[in-house]
Amino acid sequence: MMLTAIILTKNEERHIARALRSLTGIADRCIIVDCGSTDQTVTLAKTAGATVLENPWVNYATQFNWALDQLPADTQWVLRLDADEVVTPRLASEIKAFLTGPPVDKTGVYVSRRMKFLGRPIRWGGVFPVRVLRIFRYGHGRCENRWMDEHLLVEGETMGFAGEIVDDNLNSLTWWTDKHNSYAAREVVDLLNLEYGFMTHETIADFGGGQQAGLKRWLKEKLYVRLPGGLRAFVYFFYRYFIRLGFLDGKEGTAFHVLQGFWYRYLVDLKLFEVKAYMKKHDADVTTAIRNVLGINLMDNRSQ
Repeated sequence: MMLTAIILTKNEERHIARALRSLTGIADRCIIVDCGSTDQTVTLAKTAGATVLENPWVNYATQFNWALDQLPADTQWVLRLDADEVVTPRLASEIKAFLTGPPVDKTGVYVSRRMKFLGRPIRWGGVFPVRVLRIFRYGHGRCENRWMDEHLLVEGETMGFAGEIVDDNLNSLTWWTDKHNSYAAREVVDLLNLEYGFMTHETIADFGGGQQAGLKRWLKEKLYVRLPGGLRAFVYFFYRYFIRLGFLDGKEGTAFHVLQGFWYRYLVDLKLFEVKAYMKKHDADVTTAIRNVLGINLMDNRSQ
């Protein structure tokens, strides 16, 4: 069976060659979908033998589903990989063995995903490894329609591998905080959609909720969002750092749990408060407030 890997990029020259090397021997075709890189990303990808397509950015889900629509008819299995991720040798061996004769009743494969932060593997806090669906039979899967924290949805039975994907971003902390500031705005769009229903709502909590990612989404959408804004960020951080022993990850881990487990979640709540305050002050509808406060234009669907 043939495997096609899809990687979405913008200015990923630090990572793209490493990601593609990790796919050697398992991916028959690597598709890079770039959205305006100004560094050497495209050149490095082409040098490594990848096919590069270009498409303007809207959000991850839209970009990935667009990539699926561009794949040739002979595509059989698809692997989703981020540019700053690598497939570990153990997972590569499992994928290679799997492709020699995939079970006919399986349409998707879950793998474990770990993260490094400031060069240190994050092992505590109850965050990693997370089980994510990253491999699926072509024509049976797509990315859920969300602005943030999007996962793959598949039709049919799934299975799991023991091997891992490692997220090891080499960019600066300034880049990381800028990126998560953008993430926070996107997550606010999804939270507001839960309340106001201004666009189609897709969630893995409705598809195979027994899986780890589906259960976490259910807890977030049914329980976490009901807690008071601001307070819930502190409660989540306390749970991760103290109850789930996040402090054992050292100073790098402390930075990660504080920034990703508290600062980011608190920032989401503040941006949500800001949008709602704008709606009340200006008697504005939710999509207008999102555009004017967050800079995300849902009407023309062209915002980054």
